[in-house]
Amino acid sequence: MTDRIFDPPRSPEDITVRPKYLDEFTGQEKLRDKLRIYIAAAKGRNEPLDHILFYGPPGLGKTTLAGIIAQEMGGQLRTTTGPALERAGDLAAIVSNIERNDVLFIDEIHRMPAQVEEILYPAMEDFTLHIIVGKGPLARTIALNLPKFTLCGATTRLGLLTSPLRARFGIVEQLSLYTDEELSRIIMRAAGVLGTSITQDACMEIAKRSRGTPRVALRLMRRVRDVSAVQSGAGTEIGAGIAVRAMNMLDVDERGLDEGDRKILRAIIDLFGGGPVGLGTLAAALNEDAQTIEDIYEPYLIQKGLIERTPRGRKATQNAYDYLGGGD
Repeated sequence: MTDRIFDPPRSPEDITVRPKYLDEFTGQEKLRDKLRIYIAAAKGRNEPLDHILFYGPPGLGKTTLAGIIAQEMGGQLRTTTGPALERAGDLAAIVSNIERNDVLFIDEIHRMPAQVEEILYPAMEDFTLHIIVGKGPLARTIALNLPKFTLCGATTRLGLLTSPLRARFGIVEQLSLYTDEELSRIIMRAAGVLGTSITQDACMEIAKRSRGTPRVALRLMRRVRDVSAVQSGAGTEIGAGIAVRAMNMLDVDERGLDEGDRKILRAIIDLFGGGPVGLGTLAAALNEDAQTIEDIYEPYLIQKGLIERTPRGRKATQNAYDYLGGGD
């Protein structure tokens, strides 16, 4: 019998595909085991969890894990981003409302301004916030005591964090890409939460095209659900055939490559003779932002062995020629 999952529809405010507890989280098995021990030890000592830093490509679950830690520790999750903390007062406004065992999650923490970072140090080490009031000779420093909380930082670029900030995290963990089987389980669970009936084969077809990333998998699953609702009718079980049809419509092939990836490969091969070509030149030829190519497209193309970085620029590999049907 075909594996499938179906849950009755819920009200929109009740629907969230993010797991709330470690036991519901799929993938990152070694990290989950370590977090389970760290959380149990902290709760046993009646202390907050040590400050933790997650790093890795976007979409792997850093925000979700921060929410799980807050839930497991019995606190609340308070979120912000590095670029949003423009002044020391922005950080003070957030931490002044923190309660014991809360988790302060700062996404893209490497983009936090230096002046805010300096104020964060005593908050992390001594749970004290130093605020300067006034200017010139009348300026004075006020120290505010904070409840013991956990700072959870997330970054896609660990190397851009300053050494003093990185050294203040007691737990530093890398998130890795997911296997197709793990992504398939994530898609199956999300479909159930969203009240969608889907086969295991369809989940695997979506997973194979998800670039090892849950965020991509969930985005593709929602688009497959849209195609199924329009072409097959609402409430119809999603099979592998409709999943493949939706992926073809989105121009996502079995390797997870989309039209943006193929444009980069064709530009390197057709316009620049296979390379090497500089990133700026490639971006200008594609009318694309250089950082978008470097951060979004390149990592997966390199991982798949389709391009390589050389001292002179980007170069297409033999795999890229074979993929595009160009032979030698």
